[in-house]
Amino acid sequence: TLMQLHPWRKGPLCLAGCMIDSEWRSDWKWDRLAPHLQVHGARVLDIGCGNGYFGWRMLAAGARLVVGIDPTLLFVMQWLACRHFAGPQANFVLPLGIEDLPGLSTTTSPDDPDQANMDVVCSMGVLYHRRDPLEHLHQLWRLLRPDGQMVLETLVLPADMARGLLRPKERYARMRNVWAIPGTSRLLDWVDQAGFKAIRLVDTTPTGLDEQRSTPWMKFESLAEALDPKNPEQTLEGYPAPVRAIILATR
Repeated sequence: TLMQLHPWRKGPLCLAGCMIDSEWRSDWKWDRLAPHLQVHGARVLDIGCGNGYFGWRMLAAGARLVVGIDPTLLFVMQWLACRHFAGPQANFVLPLGIEDLPGLSTTTSPDDPDQANMDVVCSMGVLYHRRDPLEHLHQLWRLLRPDGQMVLETLVLPADMARGLLRPKERYARMRNVWAIPGTSRLLDWVDQAGFKAIRLVDTTPTGLDEQRSTPWMKFESLAEALDPKNPEQTLEGYPAPVRAIILATR
């Protein structure tokens, strides 16, 4: 029954003793993030949450409430499958995009009842899919309460291209809808321009074939098929292979 919800992208998960070996070892990403993140008692918004995997991890770390949004209905169904076995928990996945959220008006006051006013807002694997990445960062700022924390995880260029900016012509690593990949210095500048403070780059890690791969629970092609077989440090399109960064900042 769970296999009918293929493909499982985020995990691993164990439902009723059934191990779901997902495409991504999302637990590795969590291990890189968790030492820097304080969510005890927090209300968390997870944008582009997929099946809600990180919501379960943040709930276990002490979050009071996690609301994830993702417009892909299959991922919402996967969350419902998890909830079937977990029972009622304060981890929710709603079939929404960021544009559907309250509190995004440029004139919204922190005291406005329509302001989302979350303690923590996460955007993981979303920024490079936005046509206007700086506007996305402004949206994250407006969804936070004053002194709330942003978690930003996204693709970046290699360390020797810290000031660079890649705008792929058609695809990047076979992905459509990748609009801009910055170097880390440029990305930090964007976060600063969006009005954040206490900005910290806490991790940069190349994505390896053992972290993102095809499995029986995600049978489609994955990272291995997106890299140049003669030079795995490049994508099929000749761009630098994926590197991902985690930035924390406060409103």
